[in-house]
Amino acid sequence: MGPLGNSKYSSINTLRFNSFASCASALYNVVPPNIKSLTTLTTFKPALDVFLNSFPDTPPTPGYTGQNRNSVLEWADDLSLLNQARDKVKMASRGTIKASANFKAEEDAGTLYKAMKGLGTDEDSILQLLTSRSNAQRQLIKASYKTLHGKDLIADLKGELGGTFVTLIVALMTPPLAYDVEALRNAIKGAGTDESVLVEILASRTCQQIKDIVAAYRQEYDDNLEEDIAGDTAGHFKRLLVILLQASRQQGVQSNTIEEDAQALFKAGESKFGTDEQAFVTILGNRSAEHLRKVFDAYMKLAGYEMEESIKRETSGNLESLLLAVVRCARSVPAYFAETLYSSMKGAGTDDDTLIRVMATRSEVDMMDIRAHYRRLFSGSLHASINGDTSGDYRKALLLLCAGDDE
Repeated sequence: MGPLGNSKYSSINTLRFNSFASCASALYNVVPPNIKSLTTLTTFKPALDVFLNSFPDTPPTPGYTGQNRNSVLEWADDLSLLNQARDKVKMASRGTIKASANFKAEEDAGTLYKAMKGLGTDEDSILQLLTSRSNAQRQLIKASYKTLHGKDLIADLKGELGGTFVTLIVALMTPPLAYDVEALRNAIKGAGTDESVLVEILASRTCQQIKDIVAAYRQEYDDNLEEDIAGDTAGHFKRLLVILLQASRQQGVQSNTIEEDAQALFKAGESKFGTDEQAFVTILGNRSAEHLRKVFDAYMKLAGYEMEESIKRETSGNLESLLLAVVRCARSVPAYFAETLYSSMKGAGTDDDTLIRVMATRSEVDMMDIRAHYRRLFSGSLHASINGDTSGDYRKALLLLCAGDDE
């Protein structure tokens, strides 16, 4: 690790020293225990790289000109990134899947190899192991598997497992950003468009996550995500998707425009013949979640209806679905996903793609909160719904991700 006085960053040497001196303990505190416990450089550095690479490469602090985080110190310079790290760890505490405290990638790789070696496959060992490791740890297992056995772990899993079970396992083995990028690609390429995937991902992800998705999509496919989505959608549905892809929502609450926004939404729908969809698209697509919650309260007093009720009366089809998702996510992202999971399992048949997508992507984020909202909204537990709607190893793995029955 280079000295603090690296000439490349000479203009911020003082900031570097002071911020690291005051925040080194905070940086240490947000590094996961399984990484801090590693004792060799060959295991510590890859694990730390996975953790650091989950944060944006462009720090938001004004005046920071560094383009790459070449060391822990460069990353630690940016106090706002430390705050993001704390927020990420706090949010992760609401997940049901935690990093394993006694993690050893080589041992786990050996366990998986043994489970798939020879005649037959030990599915139980595979699902028990992978649902008790964090996604970052699974990436290290994947790397160790190739190093130790000269084989690709994902390819071996696909060869040994089948059906919805292998789809879930592969989802768990995919980094969250890569998973979102692939899901969006699959939704807009090929025959037809899966609008529900576009709605779910673009309405529920943070602005920073969407920026990362757009950049990763271009890097992976050498295509422009906005152009691809715009080419597959139409009308105000397309316009709102494009606005969400800009990831430029206003920050905080603009107190002086709360009533104005509520009035504009009322005039665009309930108080006129026909609907001014553009007003809904512009306001709901550009305001912060905190601001929108206050607008919804003001709208309720003005119109006598909840925002969702007016959207259902004034719009239809894909636009209605997207507007409702944006409103619900502004109110509560975990509640939105509780409703999404319920919809995936109600009635005849199961929407396994949606069930897998939500359980895989939210298990480390806010599954505890999703479970609580599910119980509140539907008078039953998520665990019970999964248990009644699925079967076999697929069910076992989903229930381990759910990690508890709230009946």
